[in-house]
Amino acid sequence: MNIIKNIKVPTGNILIVEGDKGNLECLSIGDYGRNENVKAQFLGLNKDVNGVANGECMSLEEKWVVTISTQYGCSSGCKFCDVPKVGKGINATYDDIRNQIETSLLLHPEVGGTKRLNIHYARMGEPSWNPNVLAATRDLHKIVRPHIGNSLIHPIFTTMCPAKNSSLFKILNEWTVDIKNDLYRGDAGLQLSINSTSDCQRDDMFGGSAKSLKEISDIVKDLPEPIGRKYALNFALADSYEVDAKKLRELFDPRKCMVKITPLHMTHSCEENNIKTTGGYKSFVPYKKVERELINEGFDVLIFIPSSDEDEGRITCGNAILSGTLPECEYEIIKDMK
Repeated sequence: MNIIKNIKVPTGNILIVEGDKGNLECLSIGDYGRNENVKAQFLGLNKDVNGVANGECMSLEEKWVVTISTQYGCSSGCKFCDVPKVGKGINATYDDIRNQIETSLLLHPEVGGTKRLNIHYARMGEPSWNPNVLAATRDLHKIVRPHIGNSLIHPIFTTMCPAKNSSLFKILNEWTVDIKNDLYRGDAGLQLSINSTSDCQRDDMFGGSAKSLKEISDIVKDLPEPIGRKYALNFALADSYEVDAKKLRELFDPRKCMVKITPLHMTHSCEENNIKTTGGYKSFVPYKKVERELINEGFDVLIFIPSSDEDEGRITCGNAILSGTLPECEYEIIKDMK
C-alpha cells in the first residue's frame, strides 16, 4: 500500500495511504499504559486522573495500537466528528483493511512481536456498514503473523448504531458470538457510542442517524454474555450531555455492560458546534458525580483522559487529517508525495 503522507506525532504516526477507491487514513501509535491516563476501580486503578502529562509511550513490544479506517469518509453526520467533512461513507475493501494493518506494522520492522496489538476499527467510517471488517478480523492472525509472529491481538469494533442499518443486529451478533467469544476467546472488544441518556440530545449529536437507546438496549439484550471484557457503553462527556445512571441501569445490564467515559475530543467540529468538556483535561471534577452514580447502579466504570499530545496530535477519535486539519502539537512530515 502506497504511503502518500506519513505524519510523525509524539505518540506515533498518522498515515495517509492509497486505497482501492481513494485515500484512507490509519494510525500506528504507542500507549502510555493504563496507570497514566485511566481510572477504573474494577481494575484496581483508584487514583483520580487530574490531567495527563505528556510523556514517553511504552515500547511497542509492550503494546502497539493500530487504528484503521473502515470507510472512505462517513455518512453518519455526527456533530462532534470531523470525518464527515472527508465525504460520504464508502466501504473500504478487504484488501484496504488488510493493507492498512500491514502498512502500519511495516513502519517498525525492528519489532518482532508485542505483548498486545490493539486493532481499532475507529479512524474513518462506521464499521457496521462494512462486512469486510468481519472477514478481515477472522484473518488477523494470518495477516499479522509474518510481521509480529503469534502476538496477542485485541480487535475492537466501535459503532454508533446507525438507525437505518437493518443488518446491525446480525453484524453485532456475528462479532460477539463468532469473533469475540469464540475465535478470540474474549480478546476482542465491542464499544457502543452512547454519549447521552437523552434521546433528544442523541438525535442532535448524531444528526438523527443513530438508533434510540431502547433500540440499542433491545439489541444488547439479545447478544450473548460476553467472554472477557464486557460490552462498553461509551460516553464522550460534554457539559450539557445527560448521563442518568438509573435510566441506563433500566436499559442495560451491568453484568453484560461496562461504562467508558472520556472527555469530548477537541475536533474542529466540536469547536464549530461549541461542544466541550470544561475542565475535563485538567481536573477529575467533571467525572466524579457521574462515576459515583454509575458505580452505585452496579456498573464497572473506566475513565480515560488523553494528554494534550494525544489530542492535539489528532490521534483521538473524531479526528481526520483528510478533513483538512493538521496536528497542533509538534509534528514532522516524514513523507509527502503532494
